[in-house]
Amino acid sequence: MRSLSLVWLFLFATSMRAAELPNVVIIYADDMGYGDLAANNPDSKIPTPNLDQLAAEGMRFTDGHSSSGICTPSRFALLTGQHHWRRFHGIVGIFGESVFEPDDFTIAKMFRSKGYNTGVVGKWHLGWNWQAMENGNPPRDSKSYNRKVKVYGPESLDWDKPIPQGPLEQGFDYYFGDGTINFPPYCFVHNDRVTEVPTIMMSTDKFKAIPEGNWEFRPGPMVEGWDPYQVLPTLTDKAVEWIGNQTGEQPFFLYFPLTAPHAPIIPTDEFRGTSKAGAYGDFVHQVDAVAGRVLKALAEGDFADNTIVVFTADNGPENYAFARKKNHQHWSSGPLRGLKRDLWEGGHRVPFLIRWPGKIEKGTVSDETISQVDLAATFAQVVDYQLEPTEAIDSYDLLPLLRGQPHDHPLRIATVQNTQKDKYALRQGDWLYIDVTCGAVRGWEPEWYLEATGYTKETTPGLLYNLKEDLGQRMNRYTDYPEKVVEMKALLARYRAGEGCAPHSKLAAKQ
Repeated sequence: MRSLSLVWLFLFATSMRAAELPNVVIIYADDMGYGDLAANNPDSKIPTPNLDQLAAEGMRFTDGHSSSGICTPSRFALLTGQHHWRRFHGIVGIFGESVFEPDDFTIAKMFRSKGYNTGVVGKWHLGWNWQAMENGNPPRDSKSYNRKVKVYGPESLDWDKPIPQGPLEQGFDYYFGDGTINFPPYCFVHNDRVTEVPTIMMSTDKFKAIPEGNWEFRPGPMVEGWDPYQVLPTLTDKAVEWIGNQTGEQPFFLYFPLTAPHAPIIPTDEFRGTSKAGAYGDFVHQVDAVAGRVLKALAEGDFADNTIVVFTADNGPENYAFARKKNHQHWSSGPLRGLKRDLWEGGHRVPFLIRWPGKIEKGTVSDETISQVDLAATFAQVVDYQLEPTEAIDSYDLLPLLRGQPHDHPLRIATVQNTQKDKYALRQGDWLYIDVTCGAVRGWEPEWYLEATGYTKETTPGLLYNLKEDLGQRMNRYTDYPEKVVEMKALLARYRAGEGCAPHSKLAAKQ
């Protein structure tokens, strides 16, 4: 009887602890600019009422960053708490392999170890082991962006097999998504199997006309009758359904990486013409509505008061933003210079909102520099998980900041930004050092844009800006503060050589 009583006591204590743990939902937009969020930009021509309300109910960060200016690296960094550039720089290509190693720490694995039900709905774009499904039929020759490539055809893979090394092996109990909207295979995947077998090669001939930009689809297998316009609505339905299936008996973690407003820019009819920033603006408005449905589902399930909600994006807006500025007078980066891929602030300074009822004071605005890698250490503190020195080595605990408690200022010693190999930026306090001559990764910006904004082409070996004085990055101080350049360059070299950015990772840096 005594042993039985101890078992019941243990189960009761475990249940009580689970009830105390907050649920966590991360809504991750794709290619959304800092200035697309109305709460960030009074000149925005896009309505974002649900996200503005989320900001009013929590904390809005004016200086929050993704790890990279492109998607795969930023997603890896968010889930692992370590900067992507320690391992890779580019995106996962057509039928690309997983970027993870078997023993990688992920926040999903951490949550699951603490009794959470874990799910991911949406764009994965972190790779799978498609080779395990090969059936002996060779890949086809095809073209992608005028380059010859070899891709699997519908006949090349055994679609009845499970797809290894996907989300289920990174700590998630559940997955539903399309993988990546403009990459094959063009079908939905549930957990580790396709829901319908692709039987034809991708073709846009039967799709409803695209209202802005290009399709940007890579060649590969597609389900007959595939409708890209229904991808985001389907993902939203699945995310809401997943939340609705939670019972409250165990905490849950939902990672909801959206396919929008990434190209193809395809808002559904309901949202056409609802912004003053063209089809892209309408698509952002649809993203806002998607976030609203998730927030509504949390409220209807009686989860809202015990759920941490994070809204952010993987990087800044695509180059279509230049035409948007000309045609609609809406600059998706707001007060920032640069776009997706860039080392300029617009490439990686993104919308960043966190709501935690009862813990975060409503309507708080923080100018603290934070990074998406910081979510790992923050959540570790929330669930009482002891990070090893080799885990989440670039992640800072944001809890003191979120709770309004005294903390060192600035919280982070420094923040590293990167998109391409051997091109880096280091942020330290108000200062930003860029170790190349131009913050635009492609090395250029349109002449009309430079003239209209007053930007100039620089000739110094690197760039230095004081962002407190010069948020728009117009005044290069590289030659004015040579000692600052030397200091920041040395710190960047230490990080690139293997030293972890976060305090708890110091031991790991010495190994």
